[in-house]
Amino acid sequence: MWRRGVGESERAETIGDGMTTITTTQDPTTSTMTAPLFPVGTRVEVRRRFDQHWAKGFEVADHDESGYRVRRLSDGELLPVSFDEPSLRKERKKSTWWY
Repeated sequence: MWRRGVGESERAETIGDGMTTITTTQDPTTSTMTAPLFPVGTRVEVRRRFDQHWAKGFEVADHDESGYRVRRLSDGELLPVSFDEPSLRKERKKSTWWY
């Protein structure tokens, strides 16, 4: 089933032989961007590219089309590369018996 997105409009035209064509256009003034999975300030763990284990101590500093920019909490340094969603997860609390 096809649904029209936010900001899209349809125009129907009848052309030769009684056939109808439907043209869909996107309104450039509307935004169809969805909310990010990790908003700015979310504490996250980062998947290390060397051994694929998770590293703690980071937070999301910014996000855009290229991915998430991450800040190291220990010294506040912004990491020089962007991360995609599968490379991040929300920081997990250390499980202890009194939780």
